[in-house]
Amino acid sequence: MSQALLAGLSRTTEPHAMLRRFLALDAVVTGANGAAYVAASGPLGGLLGVDAALLSGLGVFLVVFAAAVGALASRRRPPAAAVTAVVDANAVWAALSVVALLAWLEPTTAGAVWIPVQALTVAGFAALQWTALRAR
Repeated sequence: MSQALLAGLSRTTEPHAMLRRFLALDAVVTGANGAAYVAASGPLGGLLGVDAALLSGLGVFLVVFAAAVGALASRRRPPAAAVTAVVDANAVWAALSVVALLAWLEPTTAGAVWIPVQALTVAGFAALQWTALRAR
C-alpha cells in the first residue's frame, strides 16, 4: 500500500472516519481475497501449493469475516470492543499464517512469497485500525 493512499485514507477531521475507512479497506481486500479463494481454490491451491479444500474453507471464513468488518465500518461510531476484536483477529491471522508457513505448509515459491505478503498486509490492517481506534 502506498504512502499516498494511506495519507489520503487517513486525512480527515472526523476521528471516526479514519477508523471506518481502515475497516472498510480491510473488508474490501479481505472479501476479494476470500472470494478468490472460494471461486478459484483449485488453480490457486496449485499455484500456491496449498490444499484446495483448505483454501476454499479459508475463503468462506474470509468472506464472512469481511462482511462483518464491512458492517462494522458502516456504523457511524464503530464500538471499541468490536474494533478491538477485529484488530485481535487480524493479529492472530497474521501470526498463524507465519506459523503455518513454517510448521506445516509446503508451499510453492509463489506460496512462500504470497503467505508472508498477505500476513504483513493483515498485520498492517491491525496496526492501522488500532492506531485509529486509539486516536478517536
